[in-house]
Amino acid sequence: MSYRVEAITREEHLAFATARPSVSHMQVPSWGDVKPDWRALSLGWLDEEGRVAGAGLVLLRPLPKLRRYLAYLPEGPVIDWTAAGLEQWLRPMLAYLRQHGAFSVRMGPPVVARRWSAEAVKAGIADPRARRLRDVAPTSQEPQAAGVADRLRRMGWRRSGPGGRDGFAAGQPRHVFQVPLAGRTRDELRQGLSGQWRRNVGKAEKAGVKVVQGGYEDLPVFHGLYAETAERDRFVPRPLPYFQRMWTALRAEDAGRIRLYLAHHDGEVLAAATMLTVGEHVWYSYGASTARRREVRPSNALQWRMMCDAHEGGAAVYDLRGITDTLADDDPLLGLLRFKAGTGGEAVEHLGEWEYPLNRVLHGALGLYLSRR
Repeated sequence: MSYRVEAITREEHLAFATARPSVSHMQVPSWGDVKPDWRALSLGWLDEEGRVAGAGLVLLRPLPKLRRYLAYLPEGPVIDWTAAGLEQWLRPMLAYLRQHGAFSVRMGPPVVARRWSAEAVKAGIADPRARRLRDVAPTSQEPQAAGVADRLRRMGWRRSGPGGRDGFAAGQPRHVFQVPLAGRTRDELRQGLSGQWRRNVGKAEKAGVKVVQGGYEDLPVFHGLYAETAERDRFVPRPLPYFQRMWTALRAEDAGRIRLYLAHHDGEVLAAATMLTVGEHVWYSYGASTARRREVRPSNALQWRMMCDAHEGGAAVYDLRGITDTLADDDPLLGLLRFKAGTGGEAVEHLGEWEYPLNRVLHGALGLYLSRR
């Protein structure tokens, strides 16, 4: 089968994406509206009969002072990654993007390589010999992942380095933590929580923590907690207009695409989080909390409510997004890994992000530019 790649309409792109059980929230058309510093392009793979067989949201970022672009497909494209003829999917994409001014292409194949159960992660944290997840025997491995990686290398693709928060150093986490929901009852989900998690959820319930859904008007409250979290955890926060734009853009595409949850106690919001949904996949996106009254466990109550709502809505996966792959005691993100492991889910490793230089001179200049920032 041969495919031709061309621009498709947002409507065609959305119809293709929503017909599948799981597509990244970064691969639906509205995500391009969330990123105004990038130019969004919907690409389609058309088969010999003109039907859309694959799709990808491409974000184009111009190189300073030049009309040349970095083309980025976060957690995409949505194609048949297990196909024996993977080249027939990727080569026409590279040709199209080269023709339209791209000097480098970066993508994140949505291909799972390995999984570790919560018990395996906890055992790794407790083992002084284990410094990273790769030092822990995986609970399961996906045999096709190694073949995909080999084919990408033979085509000239190379694994990208760690991504940053803005600019060209875009990047999505290679390791995430997910809770499988399909085929499980709510009681089974609760039993799957660690003992400490169940106790914390019980403490929150007994203390009277109430978790409710908020609206656009509650985003400033969320952002106040988010800014406090950023100062406490030492990261640069996104501004309030980013979340307002995200809310407006995603809900214009689908009213259920994004939700805001707020954990109240004694008249004060102590924790808040955004939740994204595409098909049967639900993501915990951004979270925030205050250091005040942590003893009533608002963050546990918040996550439990979101997990239950995802389950009730028919989701197959509740995705808590990125985790560190470092198990060392001195890693500041280890506490977050412990928190997520308490949900009883599993650590999931994807193939990571890959890049292809269409113009090696400009691609090299980009690397030099980033190294000096």
